[in-house]
Amino acid sequence: MKFDAPATFNPIDRLKVVGRPTDRIDGPLKATGTAPYAYERHDVVPNQAYGYVVGSAIAKGRIASIDLKDAAAAPGVLAVVTAQNAGKLDKGEFNVARLFGGPDIQHYHQAIALVVAETFEQARAAAQLVRVDYVPAKGAFDLAAAKDAAIKLEPSFGGPADTAAGDFAGAFAKAPVRLDATYSTPDQSHAMMEPHASIAAWDGDRLTVWTSNQMIDWGTTDMAKTLRIGKEKVRLVSPYIGGGFGGKLFLRADALLAALGARAAKRPVKVALPRPLMINNTTHRPATIQRIRIGATKDGKIAAIGHESWSGNLPGGDPETAVGQTRLLYAGKNRMTAMRTAHLDLAEGNAMRAPGEAPGMMALEIAIDEMAEKLNLDPIEFRIRNDTQVDPEHPQRPFSQRQLIECLRIGSDRFGWSKRNPAPGKTRDGRWLVGLGVAAAFRNNLLAPSGARVRLDDRGIVTVETDMTDIGTGSYTIIAQTAAEMMGVSLDKVVVRLGDSAFPVSCGSGGQFGANNSTSGVYAACVKLREAVARKLGFNSPDVAFVDGEVRSGNRSVALAEAAGERGLAAEDAIEYGELDKTYQQSTFGAHFVEVAVDAATAEIRLRRMLAVCAAGRILNPKSARSQVIGAMTMGAGAALMEELVVDKRRGFFVNHDLAGYEVPVHADIPHQDVIFLDETDPISSPMKAKGVGELGICGVGAAVANAIYNATGVRVRDYPITLDKLLDRLPEMA
Repeated sequence: MKFDAPATFNPIDRLKVVGRPTDRIDGPLKATGTAPYAYERHDVVPNQAYGYVVGSAIAKGRIASIDLKDAAAAPGVLAVVTAQNAGKLDKGEFNVARLFGGPDIQHYHQAIALVVAETFEQARAAAQLVRVDYVPAKGAFDLAAAKDAAIKLEPSFGGPADTAAGDFAGAFAKAPVRLDATYSTPDQSHAMMEPHASIAAWDGDRLTVWTSNQMIDWGTTDMAKTLRIGKEKVRLVSPYIGGGFGGKLFLRADALLAALGARAAKRPVKVALPRPLMINNTTHRPATIQRIRIGATKDGKIAAIGHESWSGNLPGGDPETAVGQTRLLYAGKNRMTAMRTAHLDLAEGNAMRAPGEAPGMMALEIAIDEMAEKLNLDPIEFRIRNDTQVDPEHPQRPFSQRQLIECLRIGSDRFGWSKRNPAPGKTRDGRWLVGLGVAAAFRNNLLAPSGARVRLDDRGIVTVETDMTDIGTGSYTIIAQTAAEMMGVSLDKVVVRLGDSAFPVSCGSGGQFGANNSTSGVYAACVKLREAVARKLGFNSPDVAFVDGEVRSGNRSVALAEAAGERGLAAEDAIEYGELDKTYQQSTFGAHFVEVAVDAATAEIRLRRMLAVCAAGRILNPKSARSQVIGAMTMGAGAALMEELVVDKRRGFFVNHDLAGYEVPVHADIPHQDVIFLDETDPISSPMKAKGVGELGICGVGAAVANAIYNATGVRVRDYPITLDKLLDRLPEMA
């Protein structure tokens, strides 16, 4: 189905099932521990062995020699695989570094060997017996030190490296009110609960991998490319994923090494990455240094806005696209954005929830507050005065929907913003300094082709098959809701099968594009199935209604099960997009509000209240969407207050590479959270009239926390995370 004109009224608009706060249909499986995750698939193939990965002990250099004799002779060992005996391997299209290193080493903990044994304990013990002699080389591990040598690289995703409109330099120099400030965000880890884990089995020259992967088609393609075999000989299966946040978008070492280990041992092999390898071996959100300049007139209108960002990556890696939102969020005739990338020999920097906007908004939305203070304007009023209904870099291109002002005003009323004291450090509650903060939320709406197959059987059961994944986001449920709405059946008459490369290729889970695109693919397949049913019954398809398990046309009614017949009916289609996303700028908007309290003596920070107001098209399931937003708000609070991968700048690895040292929020850190969804549909976006929301919820949260801390204490912190040592000696004098 080609979507190239705005959606009109269609069966989804009945909203009998779609748009309802529906419990997740996979919830009971997860709550009872019976949802099958990758490492636990003991049922899929017998005689599984265990693989244990050996990671490089240096960050850059080469292996001089590797001695496997003792490891190979250890009890229970079936095989030891290295780059020397693994056969000729290619590199996946989506991998920056090779997944299997040697003799050259590109980053710390790059996989250099896999020990396969009868038990996990035997594999782990034997892995300690692998002896490696290295020739270390000098590496680059410090973004600040490498910043001046950073170069312009065109990213593969997120627009060009540089953009410009008008005369930024001239307008900034002439502006009566100016801000020129530098901000930084640290390296961060996905830290999902389920590790990267896979089970691989060969049947002749055909490979099946049960894995934890967000993008099945990408993984299948890159596994075939890496192993230098035909894609048709690779099957990936990933029905349940225990969190990903972008860290499982691409083929990783666990899947490749499980396949290589299974080939060497001639039996199925399972591999899971220990937490240190999850952090040092896979991907992370790269650190950034960001310079923001804003020039404004005295009445609060932005005359010039410039945003430059520096990040680091391995050669061939992309920059962190932290300037993307600045190109679109606020008006201003004279504009400039630029991204530069430094060569760093750390593990690959890549997508982590809301790549680009999440760290970019952490800087931009502090800068906006700082500028509002210079202008003696309320921060909400300053944002409202600089709203735009068109792409400010391309004014001929309007937004399909943009309700940022409504988000700010509704949030202001709900949160009690009028009670905020604009004078920093003046509101106390006993020993606590109390402050309120706000930030805009922004994330683009991304479109991607997505396919599905829909089957109808003689019991009236509708089965949906697509390689779409569910990373805890509720994909099973919204896909079931879509099929139920389209076919006129109740949810208990829908079966959803996901995460298998044997199914039609979907958009996959990432970039908050999964919900809108995958359900649109199901919509397209259901339209075909409806047409097949109508043809079989001899109905005029435009007049047919699918309601309550029946097919109705005029005064004739036939049960859906009867229409299917003994052989059933099936249809397959995909949603494909025309030029609407070029004619209209499609984005999602929101506003975050935070109240914090800071101990006046110790500088300990406590979150007290959080509110998100979101405008993101039709909300397909308010219950699961709210869950996505409060999870994103929690992640944003963690980024603001605690998350930081600490780099050993001598040896090039992340020191705090486990959940004891890499801090993330726990329940006690997070207060009550409110979420408001504006009543919005976007017919420009898709036949579902929906957009994404899972990443919008993190964008701006960090800055709202930072702005609240400033309002509480009068201390402006521009370098995340905002830990108490950055406040302690700058707090107001105690009364």
